Amino acid sequence: MKDPELKRARARIDELDRRIQELISGRARIAQEIRFIKTRLGGTAAANDHYRPAREAEVLRLAMTRNRKLRSPLSDQVMARLMREIMSACRALESPLTVGYLGPEGTYTQAAVYKQFGHAVQARAAAAIDEIFRDVESGSAAYGVVPIENSTEGVVSSTLDLLANTPLSICGEIWLPVHHHLLSKQKLARVEKVYAHAQSFAQCRKWLDTHLPDAERIAVASNGLAAQRVRKEGKWAAIAGSAAAELYRLNILASNIEDHPDNTTRFLVIGRQNPEPTGQDMTSIVLSAHKDRAGALFQLLEPFAQSHINLTKIESRPSRRAAWDYNFFIDLEGHQDDAPVKKALGVANARAAYFRILGSYPRAVV
Repeated sequence: MKDPELKRARARIDELDRRIQELISGRARIAQEIRFIKTRLGGTAAANDHYRPAREAEVLRLAMTRNRKLRSPLSDQVMARLMREIMSACRALESPLTVGYLGPEGTYTQAAVYKQFGHAVQARAAAAIDEIFRDVESGSAAYGVVPIENSTEGVVSSTLDLLANTPLSICGEIWLPVHHHLLSKQKLARVEKVYAHAQSFAQCRKWLDTHLPDAERIAVASNGLAAQRVRKEGKWAAIAGSAAAELYRLNILASNIEDHPDNTTRFLVIGRQNPEPTGQDMTSIVLSAHKDRAGALFQLLEPFAQSHINLTKIESRPSRRAAWDYNFFIDLEGHQDDAPVKKALGVANARAAYFRILGSYPRAVV
């Protein structure tokens, strides 16, 4: 016989489930109403019209704040993930949202897409990062997600170079904890070759040197491609995530083989939107200094210090305009419409040989 107290507890859960489902259905109906209102007003149901990075970041932060006030046994991250999936499903009722990522399936970039947009999204795989930019520029995808830097191995240079020469804007960022696994269909002792993205090899160098010192390391375009190749060949091993292991039905020979347990990759969302300020924003710019002026770089950075604006990253890359001419990519705290930031950007623009704002966007909701 069931315990009466347990029976009552389950009955309360059933009632809460009913109420939750009613509320979610009500939210979905409002999303449909919004689509009809936009159509009646002569607007379009384009995906980039109803995805609002600033609004979604605000909703998620509010959900996390309420979660703490309610003293929920669920973590803020779990609550944010649940809310994101609800928003994703409701957004899909307005119109499908296509987001480009570095494929094939099972990559960390695909995981970043789902973390940012939820699973009710049409994820479009690209063979290379430059293809993601082309897909968004041509309209084949409303947005793209591209890797920009890793916490242990630094920036992805190809992404920086593409950002300097695209009409697109950065409209969001994603932080994704990255845990690498060694995947194969054979035993560890028989592994003679390992496939992975070059950065993954660097992030797992110590483990590989210890456990597979003689194995050949073959760099490929993505970890998903590495897992796909191992699945097809039926031998050797790949470094990839748990999603790839499940997707390609490979065994996990070793888990969490990254050298640093806090290994995190930062991704950017690229599109045509310019998100409004949220109060928790980042701005990315690219500029270059006059080569013939002493202290030119100092003069470019000085206005930010004078306005008490924190610069979180500075990277240099060859501009390809002339020999030994460099672009400086800078991330700073604040939105380009914030008065102190706007003032500093104006001064830097006047002093620079080349200047462009890559985008202002909400900081990642971890």
